[in-house]
Amino acid sequence: MDRRQFFRTTAVAAGALALSRDLEAITPVLPRVSMVKDPGVISNGKVNAALIGAHLDRLLALQHDVVDPLEVFRQRFSPKDRVGIKVNCLSGRRMSTHVELVDALVQRLIKVGVPPQNILIWDRLNTDLRQAGFKLQPLEKPVACAGCDTLGYEKELTLHRSIGSLLALAVTRYCTALINVPVLKDHGIVGVTLGMKNFFGAIHNPNKYHLDHGDPYVADLYSHPDIGSKVRLTIVDALEAQCEGGPPFQPNWCQDLGGLLTSDDPVACDRIGWAKIEELRQKKGLPSLKEAEREPTYIHTAALLGLGSDDIKTIEVREA
Repeated sequence: MDRRQFFRTTAVAAGALALSRDLEAITPVLPRVSMVKDPGVISNGKVNAALIGAHLDRLLALQHDVVDPLEVFRQRFSPKDRVGIKVNCLSGRRMSTHVELVDALVQRLIKVGVPPQNILIWDRLNTDLRQAGFKLQPLEKPVACAGCDTLGYEKELTLHRSIGSLLALAVTRYCTALINVPVLKDHGIVGVTLGMKNFFGAIHNPNKYHLDHGDPYVADLYSHPDIGSKVRLTIVDALEAQCEGGPPFQPNWCQDLGGLLTSDDPVACDRIGWAKIEELRQKKGLPSLKEAEREPTYIHTAALLGLGSDDIKTIEVREA
């Protein structure tokens, strides 16, 4: 039995039972994924800051059946929360989480009473944040922005399922709640880099866990209580999309999509994001990720762990 089969067998036997209580709040009975698209929001990688807030509000209204999208923030965040916004800035100015989208999220957190000094924008490295256009700010400043190379990691190794890593202090000490803002992008090793894999930025040794297309490592890391259980909101930045050649920015395979994607089910969200990437690959005449021998099977493993649903037939998809 190879490593992947072993962990899948273990997940079936014990994973759902062990995680059901911790993850009940983020696993809805009927998974729903919503996506909004507006080509006018972005042009040649440049976001229209005047439109992005309304675009985000439209997404949340569509997903949650609310008239006032601020209700989503009021229900999920309190003034006592220390909110960490996990971005993905590996690719510089293109195919990274867009600053304008994060600014819109920060504005809404502040409107519902989260103090600016309780908000932290973070990723793995200061350099990545800076190159993606974020302004670094120390923790003592309102709306802090820093990499884990500055914020630090736990001194003791965390052993959790297949993971043995130093966890970022951003998730263990600083933040009581997380907003996950990944990008819609192909990944040359694990297939796709979406919501769950975005938290490879929360460990000191992510390169160790790309074996076997990241399976079961992506799922196992997300199942840690300081990560998946703290995620209150996931907004996939699909303003740009890249269907080949990731994670670095590859202009030949990148296009303006003007999209945003969300779900309370992290597995369903990644599954639909994966389907969107497959659609883009097909239009470009590229083989499927399975044919390319990098199918993101960790998404199925995450479903086996009880983190959510990967059954695309039972996922309600709303698009506008």
